[in-house]
Amino acid sequence: MTSKDCQSRKHPVLRHAPLALIVLIAAIGAFTLRDYLSFDTLRENREALLAYRDTHFAAMVAGFIGIYVLIVAFSLPGAAVASVTGGFLFGLAWGTAANVVAASLGAIAIFQAARLGLGQTLAAKLDASDGTLKRIKDGLHENEVSVLFLLRLVPAVPFFVANLLPALVGVKFRNFVLTTVLGIIPGALVFTWIGVGVGEVFDRGGSPDLSLLWEPQVIGPLLGLSALAALPILLKALRRKKGI
Repeated sequence: MTSKDCQSRKHPVLRHAPLALIVLIAAIGAFTLRDYLSFDTLRENREALLAYRDTHFAAMVAGFIGIYVLIVAFSLPGAAVASVTGGFLFGLAWGTAANVVAASLGAIAIFQAARLGLGQTLAAKLDASDGTLKRIKDGLHENEVSVLFLLRLVPAVPFFVANLLPALVGVKFRNFVLTTVLGIIPGALVFTWIGVGVGEVFDRGGSPDLSLLWEPQVIGPLLGLSALAALPILLKALRRKKGI
């Protein structure tokens, strides 16, 4: 009996337990942690954080990544604050690397939890479907990498949606990991860049302005990357229409 067969024979409660736990913790965190995972908390603790970073750099990086993974894996509030904090603490290069690693690990964790339970059930139903659902399923799997990149690059798609939706429709794990790691780099660069200058913002008595994400010089390149990700889908559609 293969490991896949063993997983499919698990009691439904056990299969759905990881995702149920994530939903429960996410709901609790939305009400209890919002005031703590904030820019005000970063402002109030920045001196202590910088002092600890200067004396225990490796431990600070490991601790930061661990906390960020939990934020993403349990869809807790504060992901944007964490990304900005990465830039504030570690600079553009190290901060971007830490943000990408942490966000990717958290995304993989929630993807696996969703795929193990609800995703397994929905994927089986899609495999057994026909008609419109079958065409949608076939189209998705034919353009899987492009669609996954679009989910990562389009700013309007919430991060938790880009983590959960692929698991619920049965995309390949390796494609999810590849597009997650590469697809979040542009956004991570922007948030980290904001974080690099956040100390000066605090000194002026202000708060980081995340509306910068929607400035033409930022949103333009992101939309350009989104168009590149969508190009293979459009070309395949045109070829199919022309019978090539």
